[in-house]
Amino acid sequence: MRFMQMAISLGLRNLGHTGANPSVGCIIVKNNHIIGRGVTAPGGRPHAETIALAMAGKEAKGATVYITLEPCAHHGQTPPCTEALIKAGVTKVIIALRDPDPRVNGNGEAQLKNAGIIVECWFLSEQAKELHAGFISRITLNRPTITLKLATSLDGRIALANGKSRWITNERSRAYAHRLRANHDAIIVGSNTVILDNPQLTCRLPGLEDRSPVRIILDGKGKIPSDSKVFSGSTPTWLFTTKTTKITQPTDNTQIFYTDATKDGMLPLRDVCRTLSEKGINRLLVEGGSLLAASFLNEQLVDEIHWLQSPKIIGGDGLPAIANLSIQTLEDNHVFRTRSTANLEGDRLLILKKA
Repeated sequence: MRFMQMAISLGLRNLGHTGANPSVGCIIVKNNHIIGRGVTAPGGRPHAETIALAMAGKEAKGATVYITLEPCAHHGQTPPCTEALIKAGVTKVIIALRDPDPRVNGNGEAQLKNAGIIVECWFLSEQAKELHAGFISRITLNRPTITLKLATSLDGRIALANGKSRWITNERSRAYAHRLRANHDAIIVGSNTVILDNPQLTCRLPGLEDRSPVRIILDGKGKIPSDSKVFSGSTPTWLFTTKTTKITQPTDNTQIFYTDATKDGMLPLRDVCRTLSEKGINRLLVEGGSLLAASFLNEQLVDEIHWLQSPKIIGGDGLPAIANLSIQTLEDNHVFRTRSTANLEGDRLLILKKA
């Protein structure tokens, strides 16, 4: 199903940049030729179907449409895509995946069928699930899909005993890490990472500078200096802290969220993730540090791990990528399955999915 595969590839282009909406891909075909194509625009509008239909114009009549997600069937800030498809006079719509949003969930398919349009489901649905994992997670679990990025030595260390960490992985791996930033809605780190490394947390790949994710900072005790780089530039920063902590807003571009602390005085990650979901964050990248990585794992919140491994060996006195998980038996461990591996000019990329 090459046209659906092309639609999925289109959807990948704007992954992480369509706001609360999914990054849908749409291909319109007539006489075995593509006459229209579209992907959800940055910010979430226009929708992919609207863009593809505009490209096809009058030729859309009698055409077949391939869509990675069931077209919307409700009036929001824009009319429903089902209405546009019906009005355009398409003959057939092929859908990869049902939309879990209660406002759609089967209604889009039904509206098209009621209008006499042939509807076929679900083609390349597993690939479509990968594409729309963040949107599905936000709708069904009330949290983003969460990717943990690790960049370590061969023995799982992220810094020497003296704290030095530049550079454990090579330039190709660092470019890959920036690509990850570019296709996630938000990136999250703890206060220690900001204090020790003073990162910008932006995407600095040429041509992708405008695709930096929202910067999420967890600072339960108000320790981060107001002149930290995470508060600089035009990329929004969302700072989470406890209700008992008083923080002065560092910049106009910074939004502060207050939450109740856990019994041990920490920020409740599930509450943070729920807030991010409510703010329309579909895909969240966890980038540092070792305590935050362990906390997300312990809360069973990690869906995928992208592990960049250098061939260097640092030794047991180095800082581990993942802090203490307090596992007492091997049966209690965190199990992931390998999805793919790649060689990045000597470094190794290991992508793992939650088993």
